[in-house]
Amino acid sequence: MHFSRRQVLKGMGAAGLSPLLLNACTSSAGGPPPLPELPDYEWNGPLGPGDLFEHGVASGDPLADGVIIWTRVTPEEPGPVEVWWEMALDTDFLERAAQGTVSTDAELDFTVKVDVPGLVWGRNYYYRFAVQGRWSPVGRTRLAPKGNDAAKLRFGVCSCANYALGYFHGYRRMAERADLDAIIHLGDYYYEYRSNSDDDDPVRPHEPPRETVTLDDYRTRLAQYRRDPDLQELHRQTPFIVVWDDHETANNSWVGGAENHTPPDPGCEQPCDPEGEGDWSDRVAAARRAFFEWIPIRNNPDQKLYRALKYGNLADIIMIDTRIEGREKQLGALGFPPDDPNLPDQILGPEQEAWLFEQLQNSRAKWRVIGNQVLMSLWKLGPDTYGNDDQWQGYQARNRLVGFLRENEISNVVVVTGDVHSSWAMDVTVDDGSYTEETRDAAVAVEFVAPAISAAPGIPLSVAEAFASEPHVRDYEGERRGYFILDLQAQKAQSDWFLLDGVGAGEGKESPWASWAVTHGESSLVEMNAPEADNDGAPDLAPA
Repeated sequence: MHFSRRQVLKGMGAAGLSPLLLNACTSSAGGPPPLPELPDYEWNGPLGPGDLFEHGVASGDPLADGVIIWTRVTPEEPGPVEVWWEMALDTDFLERAAQGTVSTDAELDFTVKVDVPGLVWGRNYYYRFAVQGRWSPVGRTRLAPKGNDAAKLRFGVCSCANYALGYFHGYRRMAERADLDAIIHLGDYYYEYRSNSDDDDPVRPHEPPRETVTLDDYRTRLAQYRRDPDLQELHRQTPFIVVWDDHETANNSWVGGAENHTPPDPGCEQPCDPEGEGDWSDRVAAARRAFFEWIPIRNNPDQKLYRALKYGNLADIIMIDTRIEGREKQLGALGFPPDDPNLPDQILGPEQEAWLFEQLQNSRAKWRVIGNQVLMSLWKLGPDTYGNDDQWQGYQARNRLVGFLRENEISNVVVVTGDVHSSWAMDVTVDDGSYTEETRDAAVAVEFVAPAISAAPGIPLSVAEAFASEPHVRDYEGERRGYFILDLQAQKAQSDWFLLDGVGAGEGKESPWASWAVTHGESSLVEMNAPEADNDGAPDLAPA
């Protein structure tokens, strides 16, 4: 890669590790700032392998003036690789807005993540990478708005994609929607299970075939998922906002272990493995490192998953980590009374809980959207029995949160949740008898639950019907996979579910299932007649 002195001067800087970027301030005429003159990509060496960009491109964590762009290269040689990147306002890259180079190597698993600042909300951006004379696919991304710039926001919401149990048709359907501002992925982005054991009759065997435990295992599993054409296409077309659930480490995880983790036991009786699956802290560290390498998420000093993204005055997207940050071990009971004295206290940890309360109380946005892993609404098996101790109701922290919302009169809270491989529309309530069919205004928030992308349904019909008999459960569907669209406007937050006819080969036809909304200033759901109309003026999808 070579630049002439004239090209470097025209580009207003050196091209090495420092990107050539446009200042985000407006021009003297008050309009959008002009585009800079940037150097062109040049390569005089032999062409690299044709599969250099086999894992595609992605973007994520949009801000009002910047966004993460991501790719991974697959070089033939093990040494460092210099990667060119550029962003433009058009798919032909004639109106380029930002450019730079960055180096990657085996220490980063040859992943590339660039936090591009200096961009301007309201412009539509396309991006691409180049290595050894080869160009990556073209990606499309969108920024978050500022102030009152956006009258409407639209997000695709999803979770629970098990590669071994079906095709990712739901990702493909969302990739065909040009008007999504971002994808909110609520976890179980991949599954740690080994093939032909925890997965019954796998459609596509996992790589590696064993359960993921080491850094190499997690990297290999993520690489397999990112070769999937449907996930790759959705990443290419729309930025992601991602948090993890349990399967990014191990099933039913908590801060000190997991149901699906065998710790060392030097004194175990034969036959056994005294080493088990190693120390849990090592496994979490490996999973976290791979996650931050492969997911277009903004780095931070401690690689924490919880964070807030502001979408102007219309919405704050508050992503929380109910798994690893501070969750105590589950009670270990299929059913339990609400006042069980043995209920663990923390599902977030004190630091994250305080941060969440601060975000909710200080937010000045119209809507406060909590990106959450496990159900916040109650699943009850009877008046005095809760079911599923892995959810918020299995922790004393739930009472503090719903009490905080009520006592501080914090309104317009929308909880979006995954994990349970089924679709639910629910009001979030305080379990003190104040909420009934006649007093629905006693709810403190609403909750929309996304079905799985491909993971298998797991709630027996009789159990689901018992849960759904409570008045705060407004609707549910437990069989089909898919996603929902979260549509935010000043006066209404609406969820439209789109479910699939199946996740096998040749399936994937979608149809609307239900639409539920909460209006500004209210705290309970109302059923809508139809999904919201598509947004006009969406930017063109990135070309194939």
